[in-house]
Amino acid sequence: YNRDNRTSKRGIEQAQVPFPLGNRFLVATPTRVRLAVVAAKVLISAGEASGDLYASSLVDALRRRNRALDFFGCTGPRLRQAGVRQIVDSASLSVVGLVEVIQHLPRIRREFHKLLAAAERERPDLAILTDSAGFHLRVARRLHALGIPVIFLVAPQVWAWRQWRLPLMRRVLTRLLCIFPFEKKFFEEHGVPATYIGHPLSRLVRASASREELRNALGVRPDQFLIALLPGSREGEIERHRPYLEDAVTRIEAALPGKCHFVLALPPAAKIKERFSGSSIQVKEGQTWDILASADVALAACGTVTVEACLLGTPMVTFYRVNRLSWMAGRPFVRVPFFSMVNLIAGRKVVPELIQNEMTGERLSAEVTVLLEDEARRAEMRRELAAIAALLACDEDPMQKAAAVVEELLSEHLSKEMLHA
Repeated sequence: YNRDNRTSKRGIEQAQVPFPLGNRFLVATPTRVRLAVVAAKVLISAGEASGDLYASSLVDALRRRNRALDFFGCTGPRLRQAGVRQIVDSASLSVVGLVEVIQHLPRIRREFHKLLAAAERERPDLAILTDSAGFHLRVARRLHALGIPVIFLVAPQVWAWRQWRLPLMRRVLTRLLCIFPFEKKFFEEHGVPATYIGHPLSRLVRASASREELRNALGVRPDQFLIALLPGSREGEIERHRPYLEDAVTRIEAALPGKCHFVLALPPAAKIKERFSGSSIQVKEGQTWDILASADVALAACGTVTVEACLLGTPMVTFYRVNRLSWMAGRPFVRVPFFSMVNLIAGRKVVPELIQNEMTGERLSAEVTVLLEDEARRAEMRRELAAIAALLACDEDPMQKAAAVVEELLSEHLSKEMLHA
């Protein structure tokens, strides 16, 4: 079977019937039977740091099953390290908020058309789109029109807001891979084919050394509290949260002089680290899990990092801010009682949330100071976080489950292509 010339039978008689066996095909002819390996092309796209982590883990799992797969698409540093050919850099898409997206729309549109042009040129056998629903659902619609099966990894949180996306998802997605247990039922009730794979972080999040070793490496004295500052993974949200975190650090230092060590955890190759002016703030890139594992308390932006902190048992105060117009436009459509995923999973308020106008340096410092001065309160929060982490635990590796789904759909698609060749 020649995948680059689908109209040619290449000497294979019309009577042949392919039987998919994973990424291999049993090809039966009137005179012989042989096992052929099919080299398939896969478009894979991730729009932010967490999506880059999940997608690269899936690429690794698929490559262990079939080294002949050829991946290309929208990549972050981890996908590039996994050997995926870059068409678009995911850093160019990393924007949050309605107004913020509008400001960067020309660039996002350019990257959208560049990715679609590559898809039309290379005609992948399957596409895997990860997170970043605003961008990727538009990509999915165009890929579906090209006849390319689409797997969406990490279900969009339409159960929280933007349920108007459901008809589009129902129409263009071949399979939706859910990472939270309650999502599968929700999406299937709305006609979206869904598979629950479990949360990838439940198998990925680990510290590289013991807590004591990590604290020593960071220069934290035994009599000091370590406070982790996690402003987000996107440049815009880091910049937006920066002044409030710096104000909080100043206030905490005044309340507990000499007792705190602050470490700012940034994603790899962050362009904004020089803008943190506080000389007392230690800046580290690409070490989020180690910093969380060694911290007494984390100040964490609502998002994937709160799940990471939960899995590592780190007490936290969560926060988030967007542009004021984005908040006013979007807030009426939010249908959930909490913004932090930790609280959403628990169904109650386990960690403090300081959202929009409530996020001030004064409020942040007050919440952190209360936790630092009350060991019993921190211990209770750790117990509750452990219970939430148990809900996310998986018997089977989520990425292996996802890889099995990809193989199944890829085999179905290639089989149909061969039959119609």
